Amino acid sequence: MCVHLSMCVCVCVDRNVFLLMREVFSITWEEISVMDERNTPMRTYQVCNVMEANQNNWLRTRHISREGAQRVYIEIKFTLRDCNSLPGVPGTCKETFNMYYYESNNANLWFIKESQYVKIDTIAADESFTQVDVGDRVMKLNTEVRDISNLSKKGFYLAFQDLGACIALVSVRVFYKKCPLTVLNLAQFPDTITGGDTALVEVHGMCVNASEEFEAPKMYCSADGGWLVPIGRCVCKPGFEENKDVCQPCRPGTYKASATDAYCTKCPPHSSSPQEQAVECVCEKSFYRAETDPRSMACTRPPSAPENPISTVNETCVTLEWSPPRDTGGRGDITYSLHCRKCSGDGRKCTPCGSSVHFVPRQFGLSSATVLVTDLQPDSNYSFTIESQNGVSDLSPTPRGTVVINVTTSQTVSVVLKERRSKDSVTLAWQGPERPNGAIVEYEVIYYEKNQREQNYTVLKTRSNMMTVDGLKPGTTYVFRVRARTDGGYGSYGGEIELETSHEGKGMNDKYLFFAYNNCAFLFRHCGYIKAKQDPDEEKMQFQHGRVKLPGSRTYIHPHTYEDPNQAVRDFAKEIDASNIRIERVIGAGEFGEVCSGRLRVQGKREIYVAIKSLKAGYSDKQRRDFLSEASIMGQFDHPNIIRLEGVVTRCKPVMIITEFMENGSLDTFLKKHDGQFTVIQLVGMLRGIASGMKYLSDMSYVHRDLAARNILVNSNLVCKVSDFGLSRVLEDDPEAAYTTRGGKIPIRWTAPEAIAYRKFTSASDVWSYGIVMWEVISYGERPYWEMSNQDVIKAIDEGYRLPAPMDCPVVLHQLMLDCWEKGRSDRPKFGQIVTILDKLIRNPASLRELANSSVWSVGYKLNAVNSTLSLTRACSLEMIGLDYRI
Repeated sequence: MCVHLSMCVCVCVDRNVFLLMREVFSITWEEISVMDERNTPMRTYQVCNVMEANQNNWLRTRHISREGAQRVYIEIKFTLRDCNSLPGVPGTCKETFNMYYYESNNANLWFIKESQYVKIDTIAADESFTQVDVGDRVMKLNTEVRDISNLSKKGFYLAFQDLGACIALVSVRVFYKKCPLTVLNLAQFPDTITGGDTALVEVHGMCVNASEEFEAPKMYCSADGGWLVPIGRCVCKPGFEENKDVCQPCRPGTYKASATDAYCTKCPPHSSSPQEQAVECVCEKSFYRAETDPRSMACTRPPSAPENPISTVNETCVTLEWSPPRDTGGRGDITYSLHCRKCSGDGRKCTPCGSSVHFVPRQFGLSSATVLVTDLQPDSNYSFTIESQNGVSDLSPTPRGTVVINVTTSQTVSVVLKERRSKDSVTLAWQGPERPNGAIVEYEVIYYEKNQREQNYTVLKTRSNMMTVDGLKPGTTYVFRVRARTDGGYGSYGGEIELETSHEGKGMNDKYLFFAYNNCAFLFRHCGYIKAKQDPDEEKMQFQHGRVKLPGSRTYIHPHTYEDPNQAVRDFAKEIDASNIRIERVIGAGEFGEVCSGRLRVQGKREIYVAIKSLKAGYSDKQRRDFLSEASIMGQFDHPNIIRLEGVVTRCKPVMIITEFMENGSLDTFLKKHDGQFTVIQLVGMLRGIASGMKYLSDMSYVHRDLAARNILVNSNLVCKVSDFGLSRVLEDDPEAAYTTRGGKIPIRWTAPEAIAYRKFTSASDVWSYGIVMWEVISYGERPYWEMSNQDVIKAIDEGYRLPAPMDCPVVLHQLMLDCWEKGRSDRPKFGQIVTILDKLIRNPASLRELANSSVWSVGYKLNAVNSTLSLTRACSLEMIGLDYRI
């Protein structure tokens, strides 16, 4: 864009200077008025003193203000006569003239010395005219443009010098260039004068009304008056949206919460915006929006009360279960809290339970609809209030949805016991408790040989108050205990009675004696497996999530059995659009690339936290196939104790596997961080979850091969989930078949002997690994076998050495570890049996009170450091032995 510096006349002459020059040089430019082609009067200045030598004729403009321009352009239009067309002209005739300028802050200079002027250029005509042209009125008009750069004073004077030419100066136009006012990306850039020479002028834009900077807007004004290189932008403020370079307010019924949102959107359900310019929509009455809820989320309300509460009493413990509320309030973040009160016999007076009662996993903020309450008092009445809440419960003035369940802990059986003995049987009779907690469903009798209770015990059940126990050894003392089960759950075991069967040849022996059961739970070691006589139909059922599951299960399909491995991914993993994933931070590194945490936006649902495994760049086809095979494996599993696959991203790069996010990370690191901070019941609950997940895998004919605490993940509710299926293998249809590898690294400290020696992996070898995991959990992440080398571990295991009980380890748990470490695969328990054992321990916390002595081992070894090698000396006794090997 060009701007004229002189708008009135083409050339302005200082008359005083003009006269002064005539006096000095006696040769002048003459001012002549002529008519242009439109018959408009036009002034010109001309000089044609070609007949006289030594011409020096000057014409000067008045002061021209530069108006901030550093570079000014001068356009001159003129005619010039050819010297050859003038007869008799001396050789001093010129066909050029000179143009000068002089910078000055003074606008009223009367005289400027010739030496003070700065020459701009010598101007020559492209075309000159002759006498013939004058006669025909054909004047050859020339146009020349010159510029002056780096001006710094207020203004300048222009001067034209004739040294003997025949010239007519028709017009002089003085101007500068500027970049015009413009609006781009909601930023206004003002008129900007170009810089000197070819420099670019950086210009910062101002955000238009109702907008704010997102990134500082700027552009560059070029020397020719054009805008270049737009950077940054403004965005409309909350409550406004962009429309043709302006921000206009949101209409009623719409809103815009963030400046980064492009447009106003319709109010979400249960909210409205009656006025313009809304930054959020106001919730309807009885609906709320939590502070952490996005403004785009519908307004929600507190949930209704939990439904269908049930209780199962087990001595002084009670398991409470309930169904989720019918009305969730439109949210998915339902949690539960419990309030406990102990009540008098008539129920009229209740007081808070206090800190002596414990809740597993916790009392407040439960995400699952079940809780175990321990350390209650026997034969007592309790009232539990179960409260459901969500993210907006604290915002509502109305009472929260609650349901109350009343529980009475059980009495022990207090009876006069009749016993009848023979050489191989004992007949027992008893009376039930005086005030049972509901109708008695059955009685449970446990017995074991007096000196063998650490090895095995038997559980029998009957609906009668009399039982004959057969198959006993003659002349052997047995210990018997009885408890009742009502609709409300199991009662407490009373005291114990010792009875001896008759010796060979002796007859029946009837005997009556008084035996009183007390209210204290019996502490005993469980070092074997329950051999209960069960209903045949019960043996056909398994329990999952507290509900009976009928037989029939899926079988795992290995992705390598697919001719096209990509088809396995399509069959078992959901494809996720990468635009629905937001990566937030790196939390680790895996074999194939980084592991990050982030959020996954699911259609119609709230964002969920996820873990994101990405395949690093430059991968081969094999690496991509191996990377996605883990997703093909995980996608076949659906169990609360197996890490859940959300989906995969395969249609763009990077390739990603998306799983649920486990807030507390790996189990080994989590336990080390919280050393000694959990109760034994909580640790057993973790072990029970791991065993349940492994039972599920085993039922699907699936072998993990790398079961260790480092491959167990823990969420915020202390739920443990099996993960890392990179080394997993499948069993053949034959239940005794084993998968044989072709080498590869094996985690020696966690691997069964047969897997180390022969590379044979089965569910039984997973059971061995599970025993090591038990040891890790009870020892809070201690390294198995401490600093022993792998070769020393292999040798020790082969010679019968087993890890001792960790500190404060219950006897029953260490015995279960030892059972998992049986040398023969068939002698190890199945995962289903392990789950059953742990369930019984959880229902009967008293059984966990007797602690093992870590110095006493069923098969012990004395470790001696001899010649820098570790030798093992067998010590086949239960005596206490010294431990020379320092840990």
